[in-house]
Amino acid sequence: MFREMRRIRQKLSEEETNDILIRETSGVLALLGDNDYPYAVPLSYVYSDGKLYFHSAKTGHKIDAIAKHPKASFCIISQDKVVPEKYTSYFKSVIVFGKIRMISSEDELCRAIELLALKYNPADSEESRAEAIEREIPRMSMFVLEAENITGKKAIELVTQENN
Repeated sequence: MFREMRRIRQKLSEEETNDILIRETSGVLALLGDNDYPYAVPLSYVYSDGKLYFHSAKTGHKIDAIAKHPKASFCIISQDKVVPEKYTSYFKSVIVFGKIRMISSEDELCRAIELLALKYNPADSEESRAEAIEREIPRMSMFVLEAENITGKKAIELVTQENN
């Protein structure tokens, strides 16, 4: 169903890919937008158990696109060191393909919000976190991208460096 990576030597290990998904804080969500134009939007996220969770306002282009078509991809650039003298960049990136949906279950919604809060403010007290969630939940939506295919890739120069 999904294409095999053409430059298979550049494929990140599952461990490296998962590390990027867990460590990084933002990426670009790609959806089918208005008039079937691609709509790509940068977002913060949290990754857990093969799922990416995002928060959002309750209305807007992103919400409309998700309601219209559930297939999506999310791209994270973990490293992008430009090397001008070689006309290249030493990059590491991950792309996740899957189906995206708004979270409607209260239990799943609370779990997703808690995961997001813990990732972005891990030192916050449980009480303060609960107050912030209670305050913000009426104005926000949460959605989940359930991964169907995940690939990580790195520049060939990084592969060569590792093999030397």
